[in-house]
Amino acid sequence: MPKPFVIGLTGSIGMGKSETAKLFAAEGVPVHDADAAIARLYGKGGAAVDMIARAFPGTVKDGAVDRAALSAAVMNDPAALKKLEALVHPLVAAERGGFRNSASAPIILFDIPLLFETGANAEVDAVVVVSAPEAVQRARVLSRPGMTPEKFEALKARQLGDAQKRQQADYVVITDKGLDHARQQVKMILADIRAKLAAFARARAAEKNPHA
Repeated sequence: MPKPFVIGLTGSIGMGKSETAKLFAAEGVPVHDADAAIARLYGKGGAAVDMIARAFPGTVKDGAVDRAALSAAVMNDPAALKKLEALVHPLVAAERGGFRNSASAPIILFDIPLLFETGANAEVDAVVVVSAPEAVQRARVLSRPGMTPEKFEALKARQLGDAQKRQQADYVVITDKGLDHARQQVKMILADIRAKLAAFARARAAEKNPHA
C-alpha cells in the first residue's frame, strides 16, 4: 500500500485551526488531532501520567493529569516547559506515526498546534497554515472562559508569529470571512493536492511503461 500524502495543519492560537480541521474531515480526510492525543496521554491510564507525576509533583490527581495544575507549574518557567515538552512530544509523535502507518486513505492530516516549533513539519508533505487578522485572533481568544490578556500573551510567546508561519506554508486558509469561505479554501487545497498526486502517478506509470 502506498504511503498517504500527509498534510500538516497548524496556526497560532485563536486562528480557527480546529474548525478548519473539521472542514478537512468533512471532505473525507482522516485527521490526527495532537490536542486530543495529549488528552488521552494525560487521562487515566495515559502513557504520560506516571512520567508527569514524577517530574511535576502535585500535578496528577485521581490517576490523571490535572491540566490546570500542570499549566500553572510551567507557565512562567521556560526550563519546566522544556522538560514537559521533552516528555510529551515524543509520545504524541509516536501516536502520529501509528496513525500514518495504519491509514488507508490517500491523504491524511496531522493537526499540530506547534508544528514548526517542534520540528514536526519534517514529517509532512505539505503545510497548511490557518490565519486571521490579529484583532480577530485576540477577540476570539479573550472570549474564552478563564482567559486573560496575560495568559494570551504568554501563549503567543511560545509560538512562531503568524507572518512567519504563513511564509513557510504551502497553503493558507483565512478564517475571518465565514465558514463557507474557509470551506471553499479547503476544497481548493484538496483539489490542488489531488491533481498533483494524479500527475505524479501518471508520470510514475509512464516511467514503468514507456511504450504504453
